Amino acid sequence: MSKNFGQLLSQAKKIQEKLQKMQEEMADKTVEAQSGGGMVFCVVNGKQDVVSLKISDEIWEEKDKELLEDLIVAAINEGLNKSKEMMQEEMAKITGFGNMQMPFGV
Repeated sequence: MSKNFGQLLSQAKKIQEKLQKMQEEMADKTVEAQSGGGMVFCVVNGKQDVVSLKISDEIWEEKDKELLEDLIVAAINEGLNKSKEMMQEEMAKITGFGNMQMPFGV
């Protein structure tokens, strides 16, 4: 029985190492998101950091601050959601569990 427990601990350690490596690699993986038909465009990495934000010249012509704020929030939220999905897909490759969630910043 202790042999099985030792194997289980060994497997858990391997998974933990793979997860840690994956988290480090996620900083280099990015997703793109947009809102307002491309008026606001952002890039978010796998660590949930907004890497870049671009606002089209077209939106400035509108001179609608509230609209711009809404489009920025929408683009960032879409980017964060895509980033979370990307992280979950990567975790599924390692763990074999598609819905396993991991706290960010760990």
